[in-house]
Amino acid sequence: MTYVIRKAWFNAAHRLHNPDKSEEWNQNTFGECNSPNWHGHNYLIEVVVCGTPDSETGFIIDLGELADIIENEVIEPCDHKNLNLDVDFLRDVLPTTENLAEVFYRRLREPVEKAASKGSRLYAVRLHETDRNCAEFRPEMPKIC
Repeated sequence: MTYVIRKAWFNAAHRLHNPDKSEEWNQNTFGECNSPNWHGHNYLIEVVVCGTPDSETGFIIDLGELADIIENEVIEPCDHKNLNLDVDFLRDVLPTTENLAEVFYRRLREPVEKAASKGSRLYAVRLHETDRNCAEFRPEMPKIC
């Protein structure tokens, strides 16, 4: 099995705050990430596609087309935005790195798999919040991957 990875970057602000919990609970749980004045990150997203290269092109997916999909589905809606307030598909999502990786995976899956070679799949989405913190969402995959 072959894996291709495309990287992209965006900058965004967010606040980790669970409205179902007390202010004290939120402060104790999320610390500085619970600031009512928000805080930001320079995110790195990695989109991993797995499969067998197409016999005619040698591609699992055209990386230019993959870049366009990532741009349209994630970067354009999120870059220089407040993830809690400005991004419709993140309404009611606690914007932890873990939750964002899953939401981005689900958003990218259909357009990536339409563009990929026959039998190829979106394997995973990794989201780096900082140089030290990263989450990866990878659902159970069919045997092909």
